[in-house]
Amino acid sequence: MLEFLRGRDVLVAGWGVSGRSLIEPLRDIGARPVVTDGGAAALAEAAGLGLDIATCTELETADWSRFALVITSPGWRPDSPVLAAAVTEGTPVWGDVEFAWWVDQARIYGPVRKWLVVTGTNGKTTTTSMVHSILRAAGIASVACGNIGLPILDALRRNPGPQVLAVELSSFQLHWAPSVRPEAGVVLNVAEDHLDWHGGLDAYAAAKSRALYGRVGVVGLDDPVAASLARRSKARRTVGFRIGVPADGELGVVDGKLLDRAFTKAAILAEVGDISPKGPAGVANALAAAALTRAIDVAPQFVREGLIEHRVGPHRAAFVREVSGVEFIDDSKATNPHAARSSILGHPQVVWIAGGQLKGASVEDLVEETADRLVAAVLIGADAPVIAAALARHAPEVPVVELRAGDHAGMGDAGIDGAASAEAVMARAVRAAAGFARPGDTVLLAPAAASLDMFADYTHRGRSFAAAVAALEDGDIGRHL
Repeated sequence: MLEFLRGRDVLVAGWGVSGRSLIEPLRDIGARPVVTDGGAAALAEAAGLGLDIATCTELETADWSRFALVITSPGWRPDSPVLAAAVTEGTPVWGDVEFAWWVDQARIYGPVRKWLVVTGTNGKTTTTSMVHSILRAAGIASVACGNIGLPILDALRRNPGPQVLAVELSSFQLHWAPSVRPEAGVVLNVAEDHLDWHGGLDAYAAAKSRALYGRVGVVGLDDPVAASLARRSKARRTVGFRIGVPADGELGVVDGKLLDRAFTKAAILAEVGDISPKGPAGVANALAAAALTRAIDVAPQFVREGLIEHRVGPHRAAFVREVSGVEFIDDSKATNPHAARSSILGHPQVVWIAGGQLKGASVEDLVEETADRLVAAVLIGADAPVIAAALARHAPEVPVVELRAGDHAGMGDAGIDGAASAEAVMARAVRAAAGFARPGDTVLLAPAAASLDMFADYTHRGRSFAAAVAALEDGDIGRHL
């Protein structure tokens, strides 16, 4: 399949993590990589490594017959000028995941691996890490890779190589990877996200559904869009999971136990209390991970061991500290309303810290559905007024504090001045939230929004939250009550 690349130029579009991972495999199969990127610094770095480069402007009028293939980074849109020019000239365009799939199928780096693919709007990384934990418990050589951080090609090049890949894939990656046929793949959920890139929810869902093209497809039945993809599934067999009593062919929960009725008549896999993170989202992710691993005959005992050993990653509903009976939870990764909803529903009484860049997403349904759990809300960031307005409509009894640079929020020292840093804003938010909390409550950072209006990224936001929580004293709890 890859022989057509030998001795030919291959254009690597995008000099990021995925672009860098392509260079050695292309050289190993005898191709000549040529790098393009929209940034001058990126091209200078590639040139400094001895690679051929081409600017995007040059490529718009290039002789495309020199290129056997374009391999694009996942974030490049199909209508970007370079990719559009390639398609017009008849040059094939693959994503890095598509290329990795064919490298694996060609046995460039050893025997073909089993791919267990995880996609969805929320919960991908937690589910992928759960899959990897279960595989480790079963003694199966494996690695978590893809959108979780380690490029698939880097995983394939490991020596000794893994037998199974736990692969997190975004909708962008799946769009550019039409040939991937995983041993098992799951669509956890589908909510409005990246619609500007895909052009609408249908196209976004269609990209996600490519996880369901292999031997076993798995869908989240509690999510209506994901559940509807069962009808589109190209998998030889499709099963579902739900946080409830499972029917035949499903995984679910009965009397606090995760139960498999898809791959056996009935097998108990784990206790709900074994699952980290706590709450419905964590249980759903565990069921999805169990389904993927059961699809390759991992025994129930190893599913349980792996789920017990799994610990949630940083900023993903991570426990930070308990102060005077109040738990502080960092879910900075909840960067859209769908993720924040799942996070809030995992706790009975929540003082909610939220805000940032909503990017046009609506919070109306989120607030309406979670209103009865909200003790108070402390809002930060560019779209704090939008969330405040939704709270006024759907939860008027919930106290709300807005912290914005340059004003004072009417909550004593909860206001901040215009020169305050993002860390100072978060410190004020945490202290204000602690002031509304009683023993048994949870102060939850689940922003429902992106972070770039104030922070470098969601990890910076989460670290700022954790630092502010570390500085709290017992006297900060309940001081507004």
